[in-house]
Amino acid sequence: MWSVRSSPQPRSNGAGLQRLHLTRKPEFDALRGLFLVWMTLTHLPTQMSDLVNQPFGFVSSAEGFVCISALLVGRVYMQQALEHSGELRTKLWKRALKIYAYHVSLLLLAFTFAAAFAVVRHRAALENLLNFYIAHPAVAVVGSLLLIYCPPLLDILPLYVIFLLASPFAFSIAARRGWRPVVAGSTLIWLLAQFHLRTWVHQVVVRVTHLPIPLQESGAFDLFAWQWIWIIGMWLGARSIEGQMPLRRIPQWGRWVAGAICVFFLGVRHSWWGPGLTQDSLARLLDKWQMAPLRLLNLVALVVVLYGLRSAVRWVISREPFITLGRASLEVFCAHLFFVFVGLALLYGEVPQLHGIYALTLLAVTLLGLIYVAQRQVRRKHANSRKARSTTDAVVDTAA
Repeated sequence: MWSVRSSPQPRSNGAGLQRLHLTRKPEFDALRGLFLVWMTLTHLPTQMSDLVNQPFGFVSSAEGFVCISALLVGRVYMQQALEHSGELRTKLWKRALKIYAYHVSLLLLAFTFAAAFAVVRHRAALENLLNFYIAHPAVAVVGSLLLIYCPPLLDILPLYVIFLLASPFAFSIAARRGWRPVVAGSTLIWLLAQFHLRTWVHQVVVRVTHLPIPLQESGAFDLFAWQWIWIIGMWLGARSIEGQMPLRRIPQWGRWVAGAICVFFLGVRHSWWGPGLTQDSLARLLDKWQMAPLRLLNLVALVVVLYGLRSAVRWVISREPFITLGRASLEVFCAHLFFVFVGLALLYGEVPQLHGIYALTLLAVTLLGLIYVAQRQVRRKHANSRKARSTTDAVVDTAA
């Protein structure tokens, strides 16, 4: 989303980082837009979901979206962490509050219209999505506002809220001591997550809050495992603005090894290597929600390969509508969930997917709707930016 250009008069701070001026890079917006389209096609109840669900191995749009979002946070805010940590904390917490407000809006939609339609019209897909809320509405409402109860599909934004709230502390440690203790601490937390740290913490939260919310209703994503992707993304972003992108240090042979690892996992995903090396036989080591070791290895290897091919990747993805979708990523994400709810509401009985003209119509309307939302939001941002510049110019003229 941003490129780096040194200002005419760089100023060094305590960590040796010069003052930088960031300009927008369309390829980062395009990446977010691509991940949003990928996520939408995966979530919509059509046969397209089967085609785009982890086709390149054991990496999904969720990992990509979390990683690129964290990278942008690291690029944009690292210098501010070095110079104005209090202001940084305010900005990140305001961003977290904005995302929380969007999350509450989605909960309101789900707990009113979606739940009522599911119960009255007996839509099993929606009822399964909101079964805990339908059975325990009061506990569900309080728990959801506290980010303890997270229904399926509504568990990604809470992840972002918590990561943004915690990011100023990671930045603070990095600014004082460097990124090594931050990455080491994150890796230790990820390791503990593999031994069910989340289960223990959830039990403590339930005892403290007296909200009897089962672990499986607190969201699919293991926060303690997925934080590693966020921290590594922030680290890559922060180091890149210093001109020390860690991925540049990987030798050519390392990229070939990463490519071989990606081919191996691609084969496992599509059962090329026989019954001993399949998704089922390695299920525990490839678990998505707990970010299991082999899945993490697949993600790291793919990032290394894509970085080595970054020129070609930039040429392929830096196109519309991906750029516009990425520039309005929060609004587009929320809009995609609205269309997913509509698709689930159209399912009858135990039918898991729409077919034929119904599926094609849903796909077309959804993609057009997302583009409309993105264009509208981008135009609004541009209008606000022009208004702010006009106000600033008027103040300057008056002062002169």
